[in-house]
Amino acid sequence: MTGFTATRRQGALVFLGLLAAVFVVGGLGAFATLPQIPGWYRALAKPPWTPPDWLFGPAWTVLYIAMAVAAFLVWRRPAQAARSRGLWLWTAQLIANALWSPLFFGAHRLGLALIDIAVLWLLIVATMVAFRPVRGLAAGLLVPYLLWVTFAAALNAAIWQLNG
Repeated sequence: MTGFTATRRQGALVFLGLLAAVFVVGGLGAFATLPQIPGWYRALAKPPWTPPDWLFGPAWTVLYIAMAVAAFLVWRRPAQAARSRGLWLWTAQLIANALWSPLFFGAHRLGLALIDIAVLWLLIVATMVAFRPVRGLAAGLLVPYLLWVTFAAALNAAIWQLNG
């Protein structure tokens, strides 16, 4: 019984660590983003299909939770090369995700942000491909994230074009 409790405790700690990781990235993004919205971002020319500012926070919250759950589902599988590869790719995409807001909002480097989001998109696809044989549900949980990043990349490109 003690081993079972220790395993559950370890699982809970890993899940909380994954949640913390995604929300640290989200917090860093918010730190770079929020001060720029009333001035710089509002002054940019944007396409008519730009969503309202209030939508981004709730959307990212749901996506970050799904990302943490996906990684946790893969982590819970027996150790194997595919699991390790998937978790490394998940970490790489999280790093690329963390870079986007400082590039776009913080540094106002729309072109570099577009390159970053293209790399992020590729890393999400690679993560999904790596997760699928380990735990299909984990790959499926990343589909909304991929769709949102696809939309965000199109928005980034349009804003860059309109303001370049």
